Amino acid sequence: MKGTNIYPIFDKTVQRSERETLLRQKGCVVWFTGLSGSGKSTLAIALERALLEKGYLCQLLDGDNIRSGINNNLGFSEEDRKENIRRIAEVAKLFVQCGVITLTAFISPTNEIRALATKIIGRENFVEVFVDTPLDICELRDVKGLYKKARAGEIKEFTGISSPFEAPVDPDLTLDTSRLSVEESVELLMNTILPKIKIKS
Repeated sequence: MKGTNIYPIFDKTVQRSERETLLRQKGCVVWFTGLSGSGKSTLAIALERALLEKGYLCQLLDGDNIRSGINNNLGFSEEDRKENIRRIAEVAKLFVQCGVITLTAFISPTNEIRALATKIIGRENFVEVFVDTPLDICELRDVKGLYKKARAGEIKEFTGISSPFEAPVDPDLTLDTSRLSVEESVELLMNTILPKIKIKS
């Protein structure tokens, strides 16, 4: 029909800056990486609570809500691990574009995998946190018995035992939860993250 346009020029997508102004925060991804049992999820949950108490909106992504949902068709082969991280990074990117502070807690064992996540999300939006807890401490915390099964050969390609973990080359923050309490770790996290998420007046 003449004069009809289903794509009117005034109908533009809401911009990220508008969403951030509404939320009064800047979106970013805090990417926790480290061995199973290192304390990634514990710190992410504690950080989420601390940020919420200061009025910041966050979304936590971890194995519980990713492997059971969007990535439930993936295994633990090298190819599937890479695809797992790629999907997580794409989801995190969407949250960032909405101005949401996104906390991810995944082993993400190689520099290649983490570089892929960084590229997708954008380095300017990416805070890499290496939870550098010694393997022996992680094994002592093995509440699910995963390390025991890996040592017995019942779990193949288990990071830290039969599959390597590559330490990040230049993380934004390194935390050893065998030396730091949750409270001390959260304080260091807040000092690192708050300058990145505050909207300047």
